[in-house]
Amino acid sequence: MNSKRILVLGIGNILWADEGFGVRCVEALNADWEFPPQVELMDGGTQGLYLLPYVQEADCLLVFDAVDYGDPAGKLREVIGDQVPRFMGAKKMSLHQTGFQEVLMAAELTNKLPTELVLIGVQPEELEDYGGSLRDVVKAQIAPALELALSWLERWGATPVVRQGKTEGINNPALALALYEGERPPADQAYRLGDARFLNLEAI
Repeated sequence: MNSKRILVLGIGNILWADEGFGVRCVEALNADWEFPPQVELMDGGTQGLYLLPYVQEADCLLVFDAVDYGDPAGKLREVIGDQVPRFMGAKKMSLHQTGFQEVLMAAELTNKLPTELVLIGVQPEELEDYGGSLRDVVKAQIAPALELALSWLERWGATPVVRQGKTEGINNPALALALYEGERPPADQAYRLGDARFLNLEAI
């Protein structure tokens, strides 16, 4: 059995529209594929330095995230090796990116940086929509992002197999993408700089 410890991490905040791309990718990967025991899938959310011990334990790290490269919205990038920390700090969109840059730096300072690093990132279209979900141009990149991830996992000796039947989700079922989007009111009924599920509109 391949002894490489592999961490597949989705980071970001699903409450801020396209910032949720990384989390949605790792959720989809978990829903559709089964992995060897040395592979751990995790919703890293915005946990920052709390992720350090998980990163330190990994030999291979694959990260999904929305990153502002200055590209056209929806453009997918694959970043490898020592370029990953640089791209994570290309343009700070939120505190989670600053936090994860610090995670990589701390892992390196303790000589426990994974030997292989891969970032699969997308250029966001919209971030200023609290309670909003992925924009179509970003959501369309989930499947291509998963294909890249599956290729890396196979290269690392952890070939997944198609999942038979359902499995327990990584997150609370109420946050599942289809349900989360389906319960949002249409644009003519919802305040588009936020969501009535999260904002007290009567106080505005």
